Amino acid sequence: MAEPVHLVVWSDYLCPWCYLAATRLRRIEEEFGDRVTMEWRTFLLRPHPDPERTLEKFRAYTQSWLRPAAEPDAPAFRPWASDEGPPSHSVPPHLVAKAAATLGDEAFHAMHERLLRAYFAESRDITNVETLHALWDEAGLPDEGFARAGDEALLRAVVTEHNEAVSHDVNGVPAVFMRGIDVPVVGAMPYETYQRWIERRLAGTI
Repeated sequence: MAEPVHLVVWSDYLCPWCYLAATRLRRIEEEFGDRVTMEWRTFLLRPHPDPERTLEKFRAYTQSWLRPAAEPDAPAFRPWASDEGPPSHSVPPHLVAKAAATLGDEAFHAMHERLLRAYFAESRDITNVETLHALWDEAGLPDEGFARAGDEALLRAVVTEHNEAVSHDVNGVPAVFMRGIDVPVVGAMPYETYQRWIERRLAGTI
């Protein structure tokens, strides 16, 4: 039996195309089972808060989400329809996702999917600590685990993963890196593209 294909995915919770890619890659995991392993890593599109970003400007920006929403297999998107926000920067949701990961793969996937859906379909500010805590509870995770998001080691991991992406010349996300192949695939590729790529790797043709 061929070795499992190991994918490293750099992504940002504030990126609509990452939401689309996450939906497709989840299907990949379901189709290929233990023939594929997937490792989600941090990329920071907004590493620092922008004090000049207003809710009005942010609402106008979210109209651009209609582009990935128009893809035939897209998850639900909704331009911003609440008075929450605008989101501050990329770090807070990554820290919460990493806190969930310390509880195991199932906890990570539950939080990962909850963050994306809350932001892109429910107009909830996933950089707000109260919203993040509520989403943690909605994902069914133990309350005491949420405090791990404040761990300095997790912050260092977030920064290290972002810098590693940059060292691989990743300048946009989603970016998928297949172990054994040096060049990451950047952008939300069609499901069939990911599928063929993995099939070829399993067959030993790449």
